[in-house]
Amino acid sequence: MKKLSLLLCCCIAHFLSYGQVAQSGLSIIPEPVKVTRLAGQFVLPKKVLIEAGTQPELSPVKNYLQKKLSTAPGSLVTIKSVAPLASIRLILNKTADTVIGSEGYKLSVKAKKIVIRANEAAGLFYGVQTLMQLLPADIESAELVKNVKWTVPAVDITDYPRFGWRGLMFDVARHFFTKDEVKQYIDAMVKYKFNLLHLHLTDDEGWRVEIKSLPKLTTVGAYNVKKIGQFGTFTPPAADEPRNYGGFYTQDDIKELVQYAQDRFVNILPEIDVPGHSLAAVVAYPELSCTPGADKYVVNSGEPFMDWTGPHNKAIVDNTLCPANENVYAFLDKVVTEVAQLFPFPYIHLGGDECAKNFWEQSDAIKALMTKENLKTQQEVQSYFEKRLEKIVESKGKKFMGWDEIIEGGLGPNAAVMSWRGIKGGIEAAKMGHEVVMSPTTFAYLDYMQSDRVNETRIYATLRLSKSYEFEPVPDSVDAKLIKGGQANLWTEQVYNLRQAEYMTWPRGMAIAESVWSPKEKKSWPYFFGKVEKQFDRFNAAEIKYAPSVYDPSFSAIRNADGTLKITLANEVDGLDTYYSFDNSFPDRFYPKYSEPIDAPKDATTLRVITYRGKKPIGRMVTMPLSDLASRIK
Repeated sequence: MKKLSLLLCCCIAHFLSYGQVAQSGLSIIPEPVKVTRLAGQFVLPKKVLIEAGTQPELSPVKNYLQKKLSTAPGSLVTIKSVAPLASIRLILNKTADTVIGSEGYKLSVKAKKIVIRANEAAGLFYGVQTLMQLLPADIESAELVKNVKWTVPAVDITDYPRFGWRGLMFDVARHFFTKDEVKQYIDAMVKYKFNLLHLHLTDDEGWRVEIKSLPKLTTVGAYNVKKIGQFGTFTPPAADEPRNYGGFYTQDDIKELVQYAQDRFVNILPEIDVPGHSLAAVVAYPELSCTPGADKYVVNSGEPFMDWTGPHNKAIVDNTLCPANENVYAFLDKVVTEVAQLFPFPYIHLGGDECAKNFWEQSDAIKALMTKENLKTQQEVQSYFEKRLEKIVESKGKKFMGWDEIIEGGLGPNAAVMSWRGIKGGIEAAKMGHEVVMSPTTFAYLDYMQSDRVNETRIYATLRLSKSYEFEPVPDSVDAKLIKGGQANLWTEQVYNLRQAEYMTWPRGMAIAESVWSPKEKKSWPYFFGKVEKQFDRFNAAEIKYAPSVYDPSFSAIRNADGTLKITLANEVDGLDTYYSFDNSFPDRFYPKYSEPIDAPKDATTLRVITYRGKKPIGRMVTMPLSDLASRIK
């Protein structure tokens, strides 16, 4: 009886830990608002008849669904405006359903019919994304897949987003990504109901958008010397090395990308990063700088040009626009005019982050400006710049947005703030009545390492999947109505190609997606990770790269009295066993299993570990030099 009671308790504990999986058995990311699992299933026929209206806004939804069902399943798909015998119906509500809003949907799957209802086309599109996640993983294949039973579990779903701003930032300035690669990035993000692509279009390494009135921004500013290795450590390029690495988007390219995104219910937020991060612009037009000799500058290729060691970053090369130069504002008026015409989204992001001010401190023009405008600090100088820029942006019918540094020295009257240095800046801006988007490094920086540094592209910080999943965009102390939503940011200093961009984005992008779409109370890390593992199958079918870093253990160590190391290993997810070796061999499950902190043998040089689930290796073989581990002990 005691054994039976113990078994029952274990089952209850397991049920509570994985409650929602036990309830529905589904793996939808982001988690819908309400899911009711029903008996039975829908079997996708070889001939699929879809009923959908003739409204123009439905065309992208119909095209998307038709392509998905005809590709991997190979179904013959027909779409009619009236089809009583249709297998799938897409219905725009004649009377708005106030519960689901503009992006919500209701999905009903029965044995003979699938019905998706929404107030607007965007809601139907998100209903289709959920439907895709209910189909077998092979639905994501770009080729015909045979011998798959294409079934959908019977279910009723009511779903709508928590936030209207659900974004990913893609830095295409540090390394250039082609138009088709940006499209691929959009295709991946819409599967998780992201609706905002923030394109970081300009920086010290390149200017990526054509401005017809300022042609040298792209003929000169879009190219540097190709370097491969650890960005930020490269030797300065020689004068005779070709500056042909990079590229830019023509205005026709931008229009094509904007339309491609809109067809997937994604808006594109353009970012022109000023007054710092502007070396590419200064190289193209040296007269924009406060500093004599700027005409000798070159677009950065990854060689050091900033000093990040102090409390305030200093520029080795002046990469800023000059706030005291009236020509700068004429320049920015031209840029903003053309950008505003290219991007229909209401906001333009003008950067404002990490602006080094050491060259401004030496500038006679800046000193004169401070006297004239009664500016006391360099932060107030930047605020003067930002407020003038805000007026330029508003004169084009757009809303001004910047990183949280724009708060320092005084915030413009209507500026929206994107908070990246934690959530403090966002709280401060919201308390002043400004709109805020949360994108804190603490949870949402996708360029950070996902595992131990011995296993990842080296950067200065780590962000594990479980930590990303803790992201909560609304602090308790602010008016929630001012928090527009949140986003994750992928900076690409160390990201040279799309495959690495995919690796850095997924699965952490899924964690952010659930944080900005799903109800706060429905979040559960054990349940979420179970869903992530099912999503991995979909990524495999789609041949999209993702990071398996969640299976890698973390390492910490202290010194024993005899100088040897006592090493602690920790797994991010439950249910894994970790096996290890110190003898330079490669462990498997027949090696010692980690159960408590282990003492490294006196003369050992290397610890190797691997994680298993049962008899199956699931993690990567991780090689940890003990000298590296010892160097981390403070």
